Amino acid sequence: MLTCVTTGDSYIGLTVARGRAYQKSAKTRFQTHVYRAKVEASKLPLCKLIRKRGQDDFKVSVLDIVRGKANAHEREIELIEKFEPSLNVLGKNSER
Repeated sequence: MLTCVTTGDSYIGLTVARGRAYQKSAKTRFQTHVYRAKVEASKLPLCKLIRKRGQDDFKVSVLDIVRGKANAHEREIELIEKFEPSLNVLGKNSER
């Protein structure tokens, strides 16, 4: 989960961990979002907020550790439904 400290807005996404470096993998994945925000000028809500607030205004949290790609995608959907993160764009209005 990525959380903007100032606004409280959040994003939940899937990260593939390298070994047992879960937090490090999550931070590396966040840097991909930062790159997309700054270099690719993505119009996704998360990227817009990264540009507006800066990457230092975000907290990176690991919510769960799941084995297997299908299980991980299923868990991601469950967590999105549970937390209702404001920066995720899933469903019919998706920009993905």
